[in-house]
Amino acid sequence: MSALLLVAAGGAVGAGARYGVSLALMNYAARFPFATLTVNILGSFLLGLLFAYSQQQSVAESWRLFLGVGVLGAFTTFSTFSVEVVAMLTQGELNKALLHAGLNMILCIAAVALAVVLMNSLLNISVK
Repeated sequence: MSALLLVAAGGAVGAGARYGVSLALMNYAARFPFATLTVNILGSFLLGLLFAYSQQQSVAESWRLFLGVGVLGAFTTFSTFSVEVVAMLTQGELNKALLHAGLNMILCIAAVALAVVLMNSLLNISVK
């Protein structure tokens, strides 16, 4: 039961942060879903840092559940991203849908790779 509470508490923090980003980027939403792109990139980067750190240092299961599953799981919006791409496609906006999908996939994967390199550098670990 405590694991569920950790995830739920982290989820509340992550969802609140996600909503804050949406509010901050609201003026840009009419042209392109920048809030979704922003949280997907940032969330991928942060999860990449946690992942890389946990590969080299011991991370308590409670922190992994709270931060990785709860906070970052609620903060990132891959499901929202998927709905937005399908909506763009059904509205005949193929180019915008492909741009949105491509940017999310490429930049989020790049953010994880960058985070791993950064964390390994911070921990003075050479990449093999």
